[in-house]
Amino acid sequence: MKLDVGNVRKIASLARLSVTDAEAEAYVTHMNRMLDYVAQLSEVDTSKVPALEHAVEMDTPLRDDVVRRPFDVVRGLENAPAAELNMFRVPKVIE
Repeated sequence: MKLDVGNVRKIASLARLSVTDAEAEAYVTHMNRMLDYVAQLSEVDTSKVPALEHAVEMDTPLRDDVVRRPFDVVRGLENAPAAELNMFRVPKVIE
């Protein structure tokens, strides 16, 4: 499929972009080159290539589960500029 100026204007409209006539003409060329490249890539036989989840194999480091005392709310609020009912008091931002 080859794009024309009408296709580019439609895509720009869907993306809420305004384009000039000169920009639309330039995008036709660039977008058609991209579509040609994608078509070229789709011709490559990848049936013997395993699927990848990540480009680099890595393990997720996990910390050991350690039983600890729960967070002390009173101590946590000691440095709060304002607290009320064991909660941080912050300025109202939504009216």
